[in-house]
Amino acid sequence: MFVKNLNYNLPDKDGFFGEFGGAFVPDDFKKVLTRLNDEFEKAINDEKFLDEVYSLLKDYSGRPTPLYFAKNLTNYYGKGKIYLKREDLNHTGAHKINNVIGQALLAKRMGAKKVIAETGAGQHGVASATAATLLGLQCDVFMGEKDIIRQHLNVERMKLLGAKVHSVDTGTKTLSDACDAAIDYWIRHSDEVFYILGSAVGPHPYPKIVRFFQSVIGNEIKHQCLEKEGRLPNYVLACIGGGSNAIGAFHAFMDNPEVKLIGLEAAGEGVETEKTAASLAKGKKMILHGKRQYVLCDKDGNVGESYSISAGLDYPGCGPEHCYLHDTGLAKYEPITDDEAVQAFARLSRLEGIIPAIESAHAVAYLEKLMPTTSADDIVVVNLSGRGDKDTERLLQLLV
Repeated sequence: MFVKNLNYNLPDKDGFFGEFGGAFVPDDFKKVLTRLNDEFEKAINDEKFLDEVYSLLKDYSGRPTPLYFAKNLTNYYGKGKIYLKREDLNHTGAHKINNVIGQALLAKRMGAKKVIAETGAGQHGVASATAATLLGLQCDVFMGEKDIIRQHLNVERMKLLGAKVHSVDTGTKTLSDACDAAIDYWIRHSDEVFYILGSAVGPHPYPKIVRFFQSVIGNEIKHQCLEKEGRLPNYVLACIGGGSNAIGAFHAFMDNPEVKLIGLEAAGEGVETEKTAASLAKGKKMILHGKRQYVLCDKDGNVGESYSISAGLDYPGCGPEHCYLHDTGLAKYEPITDDEAVQAFARLSRLEGIIPAIESAHAVAYLEKLMPTTSADDIVVVNLSGRGDKDTERLLQLLV
């Protein structure tokens, strides 16, 4: 379920992973974050609370999700063993529900009547609306105008579930601007609402909170791989935008340096172009959304525009823990282009009968580069963070 590592104890008390993270917010607002941190720490040391979280994950969302041996994909590459961690089989279709159920129950514990959320691909918005309905909470979701158009199906799902969707028409009209709008609303209404932040970003303690609730992914991978193979995987792959599914998959292995952790960034049209979201490959260290991280910058040193075919990865930065893992070499991060992701989307669909989210397809795409370098008996786990219902109509047009 939720297992703490013995030797990896970051972030520190101030929310830093090395030089990354922290809480760069107005002094008055630090009181809100301090209370949140205190209540979170009390909750995760309360067995009754943890039992309630996992009971819903099990009976409502469908955990544990399978670790599926992808025989056809393995045969396609001709060596090794490729497993897919089927987070796409969660209720609402992605890993997002893991974190949302935990935070929504924390909101109830703290007495909130209303929750807010930001979303790009819409999966976090759908999960937040779902949990709010289940637990009797009001829900407002902030989403960029461009993302509302390209993820129309998820917008309608949110509305059906009773959420109010706010269209954000400032800046690039994508995920980063939705985050800005949600944080601004939260600061103005912090005494009334609970912010269910969807990725491992934001000011302390959010990266720690999101990691905790998503760590169920990696804990299950570890248990399931030992059960199936009698040993740990050699590689764990996951796509990374803000970084919640990746840190959830990676965290269980922080005490196992023999397991190679690889995060796949959205390169868009290429890291060498201006149309990219690969902040670890191309970004600079600066403060964004309340924490220090790598951020894509424009020629004047301001926060730059990001681009990816994937709305969920279209963000100009990533979580502070990923920045730390990148700089220390505890994990490796590689860019994947739109074209590579689209081809992987089709490949997995046609070989395994599994249609992945375009976000997840970035992780699947890296197999093209990884498998030729692996040993014959290496075990490779790909975290399949979500399903591709929301992307299919759009991507089929690109595959004609």
